[in-house]
Amino acid sequence: MTLQEIPSESFRERSIPVLETERLVLRAPRLGDAKSVAVLANDRRIAENTARIPHPYRAADAEDFIATANLGNEAVFLIALRNGGKEQMIGACGFTQVDRHPPEIGYWLGVKHWGKGYATEAVRAVIDHTFTDLGCEAIHSSARVTNPASRRVLEKCGFQWTGAGLLRIRAISSSAPIDRFRLDRGLWASLKSWGVARRVFA
Repeated sequence: MTLQEIPSESFRERSIPVLETERLVLRAPRLGDAKSVAVLANDRRIAENTARIPHPYRAADAEDFIATANLGNEAVFLIALRNGGKEQMIGACGFTQVDRHPPEIGYWLGVKHWGKGYATEAVRAVIDHTFTDLGCEAIHSSARVTNPASRRVLEKCGFQWTGAGLLRIRAISSSAPIDRFRLDRGLWASLKSWGVARRVFA
């Protein structure tokens, strides 16, 4: 599937809610986002900490990402800063669910937006959507052992460490050690003091 084959107001976009937090808007990728995504994601520090992002990351990679986003068993949100009436794209967050296994959440931010709490805010919004709207009982995630910042995001969101493993990293053409995490519905419910993200369905 190519970008030209996807209507600008596709069913996929309409079926993904818009999640709003204090500082962020999370929404489905659109055709016009390819350039912004390519600029943000073209950094080895991002690619080496994700499973699927290649490096270098070119415009064609962003177009492929948008063309296949929100097909089948995944939900993908682009993360944008609230900036009056104008969006500033800063990253992406979403989850994949295979069969009846708990969904696996993943996320990345452009490097200049690291260390400002945006990842935690975005992940919490997607967690709330997963438990509240989809009725999931648990969520999984993982972080490379060399990425303590990502581990802190998960821990601040209530994820509990469940063990270690290996994950194939596309950007390095190899597997790397990771820590695995899980968040159960009961723990999430007890930690909801962060406030549930507002959901807007188009």
